[in-house]
This record gives sequence, C-alpha cells and structure tokens, in this order.
Amino acid sequence: MTMKPPIGPATRLCMSLAARPGTFGSRFHNHLYDALGLDFVYKAFSTTDLEGAVRGIRALDIRGCAVSMPFKEDVIALLDGLRDSAAAIDSVNTIVNDDGTLLGYNTDYSAVRALVEPLARAPFLLRGSGGMAKATATALVDAGFAEGVIVARNPVRGQALAAALGCAWQANGDGSRAPLLVNVTPLGMTGADADALAFTRAQVEAAEVVIDVVAKPIETPLLRLARELGKRVVTGAEVAKLQALEQFGLYTGVRPSAAQVAAAEVYALAA
Repeated sequence: MTMKPPIGPATRLCMSLAARPGTFGSRFHNHLYDALGLDFVYKAFSTTDLEGAVRGIRALDIRGCAVSMPFKEDVIALLDGLRDSAAAIDSVNTIVNDDGTLLGYNTDYSAVRALVEPLARAPFLLRGSGGMAKATATALVDAGFAEGVIVARNPVRGQALAAALGCAWQANGDGSRAPLLVNVTPLGMTGADADALAFTRAQVEAAEVVIDVVAKPIETPLLRLARELGKRVVTGAEVAKLQALEQFGLYTGVRPSAAQVAAAEVYALAA
C-alpha cells in the first residue's frame, strides 16, 4: 500500500455541489485516495451562487466537481463543453477541469444503464423531471425499455422530457400501473420528505421491480415497502457507487480494484 502524501501545494482538490450535501461522495473518494496513496482531497459544498462556485473551480484549479440537485441543468451554461451522454440529455453531474477548460459529463446515465441491463424489458413509470430524471429515463429508453410514462407535477418539464423520449406524461400517475417503478424525486430522502412514498402501495403491489435513486437513506420508505412485498429493488446507493467510481476515474485516471471499491462503498455507507 502506497502512503498518501501529506496535504501540500501539489494536492489536487475535488468537490461536489448540492443543495443538500451528503457524505457518500466525500467518504467514497477520500477512502480511495488513502487506499491508493493519491495526493487528492475531496470536499462537499453547498452554494446559493452557482456562477461564483464554477468560477472558483476554474480559478483555483479544482480538478473535478460532482453536481447534484438542483444544479445539473443550470450549470451547463457555465461550462466550456459537454461530453458523451451529457451533451445528448442536457444534464451534467460531473465537471472535469483540464487546464482551465471545464467539461461536463454525466455518470448518472452510465450508472443507471449498467444497473438496468440485467432487468427484463418492460413498461415503466418514472416519477421526476429534473436532471437526474433525464439521465435515468434516457438510460432506460436507450436500454430498450418501452412504453414509459413520466410522472411529473411540472407540466412544462414533464411533457418536454416525455416528448424527447417518446414517452407519455401524467401529472399525478397514482392510478397507473407498470412492472417497473422508478423514483427520481426527493420523496423518501432524509429531511422533510423522509416519510413520503413516491408510489402508492397498490402500484408497488402491481410492480415487479422498484428503483429508487435516493441515496440517503439507503432504505427509503418505498424500498422498504417493495422488499416487504417481495419485489426486486435497485437502490440509490448502487447508483451512487457506480457514478462515483466513474467520476473517480475521470478525476484521477486511476481504476481501483474491485476489493478497493467494495471497501470504499462500505466506508461511505457507514456514515
């Protein structure tokens, strides 16, 4: 095991921006920096000045930045370019700083795409219309899931996302059923929405698979109900691990071993 250098002028900083910062990314990345002896530090931030924060990334030569709700779409205008799926879906969850050039990526898309690959293709109900919903819905459609319904209270965003992907749109959706349910909203997240169910019990009973991208808590009310009813589940923690691992590679150019990733995930979820 290579000893990590002490923090000094050569240390590279990576960060995250979110309205409600969590601990997963900081613990996951920093654990891997320690395990691999990399001269990096990762810190989570919140901001009410997105433009100023992005200027700081460039001015301070911050190597990378994870982008969470509600900044995934607004940040695009502040970047120098988009790569891969970020360009296709107009949503960014990762910024990489290459010598002052800020490029946007979307590792949410690739994480969701990998996790749904083993699932049987079936109609889906997806609740949400923000940047993460764009990435998740696009990953599902690109993977061959058809007859999707976007459930979103915001008619402008909801209808636009549905139209872009050839899906239907519903403002409420509580009366609909589908084999695959996907929550891409804060419902069930720690805080004011902690006890909320993204789908009704009847919808969960009728489903076969339930996906909840909320990373904290690991077991949302929706996932607990789905497990009680014997449904297959995909957790937000699984999404968080895969997208963070891809970010780690973009920032450092290093690919950790499977054992190192597993240890980092355990450490990140222990907080």
